[in-house]
Amino acid sequence: MLYQIIEGTVSAGGNVILSHINFEIRGSEKIAVVGSNGAGKTTLLKLIAGELELDRDDKHQNCGITTARKLTIGYLKQQAFTEKDRTVEEEIFSSCSFSNEYSQERYEYEREYDILFTGFGFQKSDKKKKLSEFSGGEQTKIALIRHLLLKPDILLLDEPTNHLDIQTIQWLEEYLNGYGKAVVMVSHDRFFLDQTVSVIYELSGKTLTRYAGSYTQYREEKKKRIRLQTKAYERQQEEKKRLNDLVERFKHKPNKAAFARAKRKAAERLVPVEKPEEDEVSLFVEPISPAILGSKWVFESEHLKIGYEKPLAELTFRIRRGQKIGILGPNGAGKSTLLKTAAGLIPGLSGDYSLGNQITIGYFDQLSSEIQSDKTVAEHFHDLFPVMTEKEVRSILGAYLFGGKEAGKRVDVLSGGEKARLVLAELLQSRPNFLILDEPTNHMDIKAKETLESAFQAYTGTILFVSHDRYFLDRVAESMLIFEEQSVFYYPFSYGHYLERTRKAKGGGIAAQIKAEEQALIAGIRAVPKAERHRLKEISSEEAYSDWKMRLVTERLLQAEDQVKELDSACEKLINDWQESPDFWSGDEWSEAAFYQGLLEQRDEAWEIWTSLCLEWFDEALAVEI
Repeated sequence: MLYQIIEGTVSAGGNVILSHINFEIRGSEKIAVVGSNGAGKTTLLKLIAGELELDRDDKHQNCGITTARKLTIGYLKQQAFTEKDRTVEEEIFSSCSFSNEYSQERYEYEREYDILFTGFGFQKSDKKKKLSEFSGGEQTKIALIRHLLLKPDILLLDEPTNHLDIQTIQWLEEYLNGYGKAVVMVSHDRFFLDQTVSVIYELSGKTLTRYAGSYTQYREEKKKRIRLQTKAYERQQEEKKRLNDLVERFKHKPNKAAFARAKRKAAERLVPVEKPEEDEVSLFVEPISPAILGSKWVFESEHLKIGYEKPLAELTFRIRRGQKIGILGPNGAGKSTLLKTAAGLIPGLSGDYSLGNQITIGYFDQLSSEIQSDKTVAEHFHDLFPVMTEKEVRSILGAYLFGGKEAGKRVDVLSGGEKARLVLAELLQSRPNFLILDEPTNHMDIKAKETLESAFQAYTGTILFVSHDRYFLDRVAESMLIFEEQSVFYYPFSYGHYLERTRKAKGGGIAAQIKAEEQALIAGIRAVPKAERHRLKEISSEEAYSDWKMRLVTERLLQAEDQVKELDSACEKLINDWQESPDFWSGDEWSEAAFYQGLLEQRDEAWEIWTSLCLEWFDEALAVEI
């Protein structure tokens, strides 16, 4: 064990911030600490850094902090530097312990310094600048470089991705994955956590709970624990009621008095099961369907040039009903311009474009959330949907985290993120069939983002959206439009798939990109029934051969998908059956553990086969010549 806190408590100003926490770092683990704002995450980092001490506790003999050896700890704070008259070079080398400029160690230090400095987007000439000449975000980067060069045994990072662009964050992810020491971080960037950490500590109610796995795995595991504890709590409440009913029924009957006493003692002996705290995130189980279905093709364009005075990009593509398309690209590439053009807010510069029949648009951008009203949230919402009862209004608002007192707040006093959430709730409730969204989750906390992710996943209409939140992008978008160097590419899989494909294709270009114009042609031909294509002689022998090859790959792909689903269901059923059995709650060993492990290995192997077949299918699709 590299570092361990046992039954630790931290107080400040007479208030307990952390209460009897247990925390440990094993080897070179990458750990994230998550929790709501004000829960005490930064306090924990300060405790590990040695800036705070544990409260004295005479009741517990073994409580305190233990370490495997004397450790070096680096702490990246959100306020990076106090002395800003130094140059970057002076600051970096002030921490270097290798004074001999010609030593091998000094050479390696300087080489690593160059890699990190350019990796974070700086020019080599920037090394001579004073720290005061850099923005707050750039100073944070320089402070991080200094800590990474020192390679402490434990590196503490407080919001390391703040002020970083996506390319730099991706570079940092790869660097941390190869970093050989332990890292403990606090971050609201969920995708970053998924890419870098293997342990999650949740800080809630002043205590810590350890979860193995990434952020996504932690969320799934937490939901499962809540579900199981809820079932155990409900079973115990039923048993207590049954025993108490028997006591009440027989306690006044002389010949049943002993029986009643026995049942009362049995009820008293039940080990209490605490009622679990409900997950703060609201999940949408039922589909959110548009009021009007709309036509099959939602939006079509041909050689559409978008921009203002000069074109930013040219697109020829179609959006099919039900697609959820995320847009990715650098600032100024034309992402928001495309949304405004599709929504009819600005005209295209040239080319043709049109909406399908009976398409109703719900448009959102940052200006949409600048609503002003002295009415309460409930009154404002009810005015928009007057046919609803007050109970229905409260129920719907509660699903979007405006429950109880929140619904009674005046709209004017809501934060920017809360106003955006309210407007998005209004949009979804109005049931358009085409949502066009520009940065819908800006300034929102994690529980608000996850609530909206659930809502957009439940929505059965069409979505075209821009977001810099990569986790939100990956969870909602089923395909991507990628703006890159005045070109637009269509990618038919999720952001996570695109990122993995990009990493594999480094150095040779991204083979998985398809021009939007090519995609439109493919979609157009596939929209024609095959029998009609043959009758009109619109399919060549080469295309027929390609279709045949695609069909073979697709058949294998669908079989592999069915195999993954079947094994996954078997694994889930097996573990659920065990966790709901008496043996689980009594602490007995699981007799099916070895069989379950074998099923997991089979599922992982089937998943690998399915993934490789996905890529094979996509490579065949790229080879199709229209």
